[in-house]
Parts: sequence; structure tokens; C-alpha cells
Amino acid sequence: MMNMEIDPRPSFDETAASARPQLTEGVTRGVVRLLWGLGFSPMVEFKLSSRRRIDVAGLDGQGRFLFVEVKSSPEDFRADGKWHEYPAFCDWFYFAVPPGFPHDILPEDAGLIVADGHDGAVLRSADETPMNGNRRRTQTLAFARAAADRLARGG
Repeated sequence: MMNMEIDPRPSFDETAASARPQLTEGVTRGVVRLLWGLGFSPMVEFKLSSRRRIDVAGLDGQGRFLFVEVKSSPEDFRADGKWHEYPAFCDWFYFAVPPGFPHDILPEDAGLIVADGHDGAVLRSADETPMNGNRRRTQTLAFARAAADRLARGG
């Protein structure tokens, strides 16, 4: 994975957490741009067969899925118990956080992206864990249908 220049070191400002929707939107936008640059076709808010929604799903040219769960604050991460289900639905699983987010609270077995509204940087690559073939087929079809539906609806 490619690394871009984003300084992850500034201390996380809890007042930024009060602007959580804007912060989440900016991190998500940076993740989408990063994934495009890495050769993935990204989709925001992709619904899984488990009825959960992943923040950003990326599909590469070989049919492999990379998932990114966006966390805008430590409280956002601590309150989320759903993310444990996501790795079974992808080949690589990442967390994406804003610059200054304390990395030590995130699991070390997940990849780590730091992103802002302009771009993102992979700070820790996720190990590839190939997903189940039947699930991949079903999910690839769901991804294609969701993309076509969004295109037809204009968004």
C-alpha cells in the first residue's frame, strides 16, 4: 500500500469531536481519494448481507474487498461493538481516523489509515485474509447492484 504525507502526530483535540459529522465526512472523503489512488473502486455506506453497513468498501480489479471503518473520536471507537463482524466480509480491514487520533486504542491486527478531507495515508497495512468464495460472489453482485442503483438514482 502507498503512503501519503499526512502528519499523524498533533494531539487529538476533543473539541473537534463536537464537530463529529463534519470530521467523519472529511475522513471518509480522504479515504475515498486514497482508495481510488490505490486502484480500488470505493463505495460509501455499503450494506452487507448481515444488514450492517461498512463506512467505505473498496473493490479492486481482482475482485478483492478492502473495508474501512471510520472513527472520528476515541468515544466513537469505544461505543462501536459492530466492527468485529466486518473482517469476515473483506480481504483487508482498516480503521480510518483523523490526524491526531490516539492510535494506541485501535487493535493492532487491523490496518490504520489517517485521513482528512483532502487525502489519506496508510500508516499500518492490514494483513490480507481472503474471504469465503461464496460470500465473495454474493457480495460482488451486491456491490455491482448497489453501484448501478446509485448511478441510476443520481447519487
